[in-house]
Order: sequence, then C-alpha cells, then structure tokens
Amino acid sequence: METLLVVIFVIGYLAITLEHNLKIDKLIPALAMMAILWALMAFGIDGFTTWFDSGNHALLENFGAFGHEEKMELMEETLLHHLGKTAEILVFLLGAMTIVEIIDYFDGFATIKSFVKTRSKKKILWIFSFLAFILSAIIDNLTATIVLISILQKIVKDREVRLWYAGLIIVAANAGGAWSPIGDVTTTMLWIGDKVSTAMLIEHLLIPSLVCMLVPSFIASYLPAFKGEIDVDEEDGGTNSKYGPRMLYLGLAAIVFVPIFKTVTHLPPYVGMMLSLAVVATFAEIYSNKKIAISSINQESDEHSHHSPVHSALTKIELPSILFFLGILMAVAALESLGLLFNFAEGLKQGMPLIGTEMAGTQVSDLVVVLLGIGSAIIDNVPLVAASLGMFSEPMDDQLWHFIAYSAGTGGSMLIIGSAAGVVAMGMEKIDFFWYLKKISWLAFLGFIAGAICFMVMRYLF
Repeated sequence: METLLVVIFVIGYLAITLEHNLKIDKLIPALAMMAILWALMAFGIDGFTTWFDSGNHALLENFGAFGHEEKMELMEETLLHHLGKTAEILVFLLGAMTIVEIIDYFDGFATIKSFVKTRSKKKILWIFSFLAFILSAIIDNLTATIVLISILQKIVKDREVRLWYAGLIIVAANAGGAWSPIGDVTTTMLWIGDKVSTAMLIEHLLIPSLVCMLVPSFIASYLPAFKGEIDVDEEDGGTNSKYGPRMLYLGLAAIVFVPIFKTVTHLPPYVGMMLSLAVVATFAEIYSNKKIAISSINQESDEHSHHSPVHSALTKIELPSILFFLGILMAVAALESLGLLFNFAEGLKQGMPLIGTEMAGTQVSDLVVVLLGIGSAIIDNVPLVAASLGMFSEPMDDQLWHFIAYSAGTGGSMLIIGSAAGVVAMGMEKIDFFWYLKKISWLAFLGFIAGAICFMVMRYLF
C-alpha cells in the first residue's frame, strides 16, 4: 500500500510540474492527490505498521498492534492536526493578499514609479533590483514581481529590453523573499512551523540573500542589454488616488507589524495578520466613503459593496493558489503521517556524502540542501519544504532550517517555471522558457551558488 501511495504522489507531482504542457491548473492534481491519498489510507489503515507522531516528531511504538477503531481515531486526529497547521498558513496568506489588493485599489503602488528619475539602463536595473529585494521581503516575492513588472511596462517601451529587466527582477525578488518570514511561502511555512524565528532568519540570511541578488545584477550591468539609455514615458506619472501613497505606507507597515506582534504575544502569525487587515480595511473604508457590505445579499447593499475597497480586494485575491497550497500541503502530510518522509530523511543522512557540519548531534549534508535548492527550480518548492518539515527534527533556528529557507527560496530562480515569481512574470511578459534558460538561468545559478557559499562561510566564522 505504501508503494501505491508513493506512486500516486509522484504522478500528482508530475502533473503539477507539467501543468503548462497538460494545460491543467496545478490546483486540480494537488487537490485530487490529497483526497486520494487520505482515502486510500483510510481504506488500508489496518495494513499499516508505522505511524508518525508529528507532535513528538517520532514514530509511534507498537502502532501495528492497535485496533481498527483506535487507528481510525488516530488518523482523524492526525488529519485534523495537519489541517489546522495548513489553515494557519492559508489564513495568513489570505490576510496578506487582501492587504496588498487594498493597496492596489487605491493605486498605491504607482507611488513607486516616482523613484525612477533616470534614463540610464544600468541605473534602472539597480533601482529595480533593490526595489524587488526590499519589496519582496515585505509583500512577498510574487506580489513584488507583479507590482514591479507592471511599473516596468509603463517605463520601458522596448519589450526586448524589458524582458531582461523582468528576468533580473525575478532573481532579486526570490532573493529578497528568502530572508524575510513573510517574503516567500516556503519561508512563511518554516516560520509558522516554529523552525525559524524572525530575528535569527534575518541575521543568517540577509547577507547571503543580498549576495544572491548582487552577483547577477552586477554581472548583468556589464551586458550589452543594459548599455545606454531608454526612452522614458513621461505620461501617467502620478497616482490616480490622493490616498495612494498613504495606503501604500500603511499597508506595508501593517504587514511588517505581524512579526513584531508574534514576538510580543507569542500568538500564531495569522492572528497578527488579521489585526493588521482590520486596521488597513478600516482606513480603506473611511477613505472610500462607502458602506461596508461584504455579507449583504440585497441588491441595494450589493451596489455599495461593489465599490467597497475591502469587498473589491476579497474578489481579487488568488484563491487558486490558496487551494493549491491546501492540496499539496495535505498530500505531503499524508506521506509524513505514515513515516515515509522520516525514513527517507534517515536514508539520506546515511547515504549522502557528509560534507556538512554537526548540528544538534546529527550530521546533515549541505549537499542535500543545495540539491533541494536546485530541485526547486524544476519542481515546486512548497512540497519540497513541506517534505523537509516532516523529514528533519532539528530544533528551532538550527542552521539547517536557515539553509533550507535560503535554498528553497532562491533556487527557483534558475528556471522561469521554478518559482511563483517566475511563472507570473512569464505570463505578464510572455517570456519564452528557452530564452530565460539561455539569458538568465546562468546568472541566477551564479547568484545561488555565491549566496550558498556566503552562508557556509558565515556559519563557520560565526
């Protein structure tokens, strides 16, 4: 039965990876895989001899001797446990997405365009690289990419030149998302899962992530594509709403407040995100002078709700991504519950070359984590990190978790399909897979390796 479950997971994984070839949204195989795996586990529960206790991160003793009812009760408890952990991530993401959409409702991101005062291609490259690096750490790498490419389309008229900028924005955004607990879904997973703390994550990954951004940008600045000047479109220079800048700064401050709230209260991050959303939504409603009518069902109120910034934001958040995360995280949880990921991790530790350092009494190979980063360029990094959560039992803020956060967050830049930022840029600018492979991938690879080396050097020195 275990073999069948692994085969189903692999097939579902392939369907997710090949979504562009199959022309099927990846949320469909993710949800189907989740449901089938848990259903098969329910049908074959009596045949399983091992069960993984996620709370204690260890296999249960004598699970095979448990009765049918006892096993079913344990499975239901485990399912509820994983659903709760997954819901924490999803509710957090929903709150962050809604705040970003509220900012966009007031055209707040147009304020960023005012930062670009030059025509030099090289200077514009550095401006957008640093904007992507900083902005992605606050509003996540996916949203930062969307915002910056939208601004880029208004500034750079030549599409060929714009593709180069878009490629470097992807690299910078993924690098920026790696060192912030709210900058990338995978880092958020590690943060919410109490594997990393905000202060230690920033301390260990800020410099390696910065190196990962600086190396490709520095090399690219000497390429022919970034020589000379561009024709800047002088029109459409201002924001459409007088509240745009105010909502931009309020929204960004509200998101940055979340890690502070968690540190002070020790409550789960989604609680702080809901508080931040409530504050931003309140100001949004005041500025829009419209009634709050999210749950109204009558036509008159519906007309008001149509113009409500909160209601408008809620209709624009990307629910397919939320459902995909639900499916993939719960599917990985199924394999974790049977102890398959735990056993796989033990095999990796014994079979891989041990070039790492001793961590919490266990030698973990750096090569495994680097391969995870390279693998995240080919397949989605969310299930890879979800799998690592079930594989390794190192304590909070262990160097392993920081290295995983870096590798999974930045490794996806090596292919256009390797990260959410890359996929959305691919859609916005119709970037060809092989164009990116030839022009940008080698830059992303050099940045990834440079940052990884920087992380290892810092680990040995400090």
